[in-house]
Formats: sequence, structure tokens, C-alpha cells
Amino acid sequence: MNLGLKNKNVIVTAASKGIGKAIAKVFLEEGANVAICSSNIENLIEAGKELQSYSENLIWKECDLNDENSIGDFLSFVKEKFGTIDVLVNNCGGPAPGTFETLSDEDWINGYKQVLRSAALFAKGVLPGMKEKGWGRIINITSISVKQPIENLMLSNTFRAGLTGFAKTLSREIGQFGITVNNVAPGYTMTGRLRELAEIRAEKQGKTVDEIFAEMGKTAPLNRIGEPEEIANVAAVFLASEKAAYVTGTTIQVDGGETKSLL
Repeated sequence: MNLGLKNKNVIVTAASKGIGKAIAKVFLEEGANVAICSSNIENLIEAGKELQSYSENLIWKECDLNDENSIGDFLSFVKEKFGTIDVLVNNCGGPAPGTFETLSDEDWINGYKQVLRSAALFAKGVLPGMKEKGWGRIINITSISVKQPIENLMLSNTFRAGLTGFAKTLSREIGQFGITVNNVAPGYTMTGRLRELAEIRAEKQGKTVDEIFAEMGKTAPLNRIGEPEEIANVAAVFLASEKAAYVTGTTIQVDGGETKSLL
């Protein structure tokens, strides 16, 4: 099947591991030119070397999603190498876990910058080129927390929901230019972030991490935790493709059926 991704210029943020890296891999396999970033330069270099085994159409640069200047530098770097960006995948690690009473003012500011502000800055940076071409895809990786809040993730529940509102509004403002804006909401997915959350739960409950993983898997009707590649297939193979040209302003859950909401 021709997905129309060959030679498309793609940005995937926070792509040195987990879901972001899996998304970058799928785009490379489809013949796209891919730019990735991460705030951890060691992880970024390691991921870059691994991903180049799938295609040489890859560039990477360190970028701190909490820093507006760093985002601007990365965008300039990518545009210099690739030109206009066709597909933007806004991905980021989860903000600090915690409850309302345990989180600091700094945690709130960092959560806003990391999840919501970075996505808006990247969108602002790529939109002029997309509008000029009359084609574009903006895809935000959020969480099922936008459908049903997750315990002890006050910041994620708040700012990922805000990102969903941003995406819906933006989709209505720029649809006339042939640009779609959608969200992918993963359920429990086997990433370093999930292990971090599992370790916190295990310590609180006096259980092993493997026991917590087993409990997480049982919350979904498919009775298992998802893999990063399964998120990537929805984000890259479907939403970024020509086949999804009439899909915009929506959130697609990839959660093994865990979310109980009807919409």
C-alpha cells in the first residue's frame, strides 16, 4: 500500500527512546526524511546510530522541550537540512508524577512547558511551510489520561487535556489549508516512563515491578501492556498518511480497550 510518505520531511520530538523512537523508525522504513531530538545527548546519539541502520535519511540534534530558544535552534537546523516540514509529531516524556498537594510551582511550570507550550511552539514553527504547500500533518502523542484521569498524574491529566483542546481548536482553524491535526492517546505502553511509574507503585504497595506490570496489563480487555511500535503504526502509518486525509480534530486511543469512555 502506498502511504504517500516517501520523501516527506518529518520531525519527531523526544525520539531517543520509547514511543518517539518507534515512530521515527516507521517513518524511515516508509522512505521519509526524519529529524529527531532529545534533551539527553547520549541517548540521542545511541538512537541515531540505531535508526540509521534502517535509513540514512535521518538527522538529529539535542533539544530541550522546556526551552524556547532550544526549540527555535532545532527548527532552524531541520529547515536548513530538509526545507519545509510536512509532518510534525509532538511527543514528550511525561511530566513529574504527583498529587496536587505534593507538586511544586516549579513542577507546574515545567509540566506546562514540556507538554503544552513545546507542542504549540513546534506547531507555530512548521505551519507557515505547511500552509504554503497546502498539505501537512500535526500529530500529538498524549495519553488515555485525556479520557480518564490517572491516579498520581495531576500534571499529565491537566496539560495533556489542554493539548487535546489546543489540537481540536487548531484543526478547525487550519483545515482549510489541507492540514490535519490529531492526537494519539496511548494506554499502558512498555517504555522507560512506564517502568518509572511502576517502580513508584511497587515501592508504595510493597510489590515487585513485574507484579505491577501484570496488574497494569489486566486493566485492558486484551490483557497486556502495549508495545511502542503499536502506537507508532497508528501515528505514522495511518494518521500521517494520505489515507487519513479526512481525519482531523480527533483523538485515537491505542490502549487495548482500557478506556471506558464512550467518546
